[in-house]
Amino acid sequence: MKKTCLSTAVIFFLLASPVLAQVPSPDLSRTPAGRCVVAYMKAFNAGEAAIKEFFASFTAKAALQNAPIETRLARYKQMRDRLGTLELREVVGIRPEQVSVVARGSNGPEVSLDFQFESTAPFGLMSIRVMDRGEGGGPPPDPKKDEAELAAAVGEYARRASTADAFSGVILVARDGKPVFFDAYGLADREAKIPNRTDTRFNIGSINKTFTGIAVRKLAAEGKLSLDDPVKKHLPDYPNADAAAKVTVRHLLDMTSGIGDFFGERFEAADKSKIRSLKDYIPLFADKPLAFEPGARNLYSNGGYVVLGLIVEKASGMDYYAYVREAIFKPAGMADTESFAKDALPKNTAVGYAGSGPARKRNYDTLPGKGSSAGGGYSTAGDLLKYVLALSQGTFGAAAPELQGGFGIAGGAPGLNAAVEWDPQRGYAVIVLANLDPPAAVNVARQIVAWLPR
Repeated sequence: MKKTCLSTAVIFFLLASPVLAQVPSPDLSRTPAGRCVVAYMKAFNAGEAAIKEFFASFTAKAALQNAPIETRLARYKQMRDRLGTLELREVVGIRPEQVSVVARGSNGPEVSLDFQFESTAPFGLMSIRVMDRGEGGGPPPDPKKDEAELAAAVGEYARRASTADAFSGVILVARDGKPVFFDAYGLADREAKIPNRTDTRFNIGSINKTFTGIAVRKLAAEGKLSLDDPVKKHLPDYPNADAAAKVTVRHLLDMTSGIGDFFGERFEAADKSKIRSLKDYIPLFADKPLAFEPGARNLYSNGGYVVLGLIVEKASGMDYYAYVREAIFKPAGMADTESFAKDALPKNTAVGYAGSGPARKRNYDTLPGKGSSAGGGYSTAGDLLKYVLALSQGTFGAAAPELQGGFGIAGGAPGLNAAVEWDPQRGYAVIVLANLDPPAAVNVARQIVAWLPR
């Protein structure tokens, strides 16, 4: 018998005792929606078997067609690795169709969870939006009555932020693939006084990692690699023999490899302009000892995604940049997405500006010569919408299971920030690109998500 609670989790890149030993007011147990939230939180903390039972018991057939249980489990594992267990800290609001709470992970991050329910009885759970709160948290939900009101609010917010020099970039809000708000603000090149346009390319930072993930899974589906292959199978000359023997492709994808970052003292001391291929990144990190035994815990790893890019090259027999162009960008129609050398950027590409106020300066010296499979490519808001549409249409087949049910992803570094939020249940995609430091784009995206009509 199905329980009256439907689930389609939407992730927005993020206890020893029962989580609800002390439930903040208002009391979640008073409504069906609240009790469903209680069930989810308990299952989340109990482990994989419990959350699988939750999905099987509470998910409608229609929702499972959009994101099957295995996809939900994959997302759960990523969340659990990153957050640990969850402690409920605050119930922000509770209505028949929506419950918003704040929880803290045992690994440290604090997140907002926005549970969306059917608007009529039995008020089944339709989606769970999980978003890192960061310093000060995100804005509370404040849905606008319709898309006209949403567009007016976004336009006014963006104009004020641009006037205050807190935002420079492009905002695209679409529903079912059709823009409901699309505009550009600020300057792509401050010295030359060139304004941003809606088709301006921006550095999207770590959003490139999702392309790498699809590339790896596509090659796995074709039998050219296995997710359980050790690194040494594809990269026999990898500088760290211990890592090459122990770390698998799956560890790299899930960021449980123990391989660290290429940013650090070596990167700062390097002639960054000479870092122009994936192999150029290897001396920056690969010989370092593993931070922990692979699979033991989660650690954000730019280095691990460089290794994945090299594995893509070996398994495909192609240059990484060429492979993602042919396997991902072309099928999706993303003609303006590419990794460019920083000294050969095409026209209509935004220059990044790091710092704040009069101290802002071009971020050229902080960038490698060319981005990698871990990040640093360029795209437009329109191309990223095409990417979302390709995912929604199953263009990449089974190569994107962790993305097809919705996601929130971001990339950021000095002088660049990008955010993409996609909720397939409601059909909304929010894409914000900025050529300023984080959280210039993320702050705008969070506010827009809080305003999306229910």
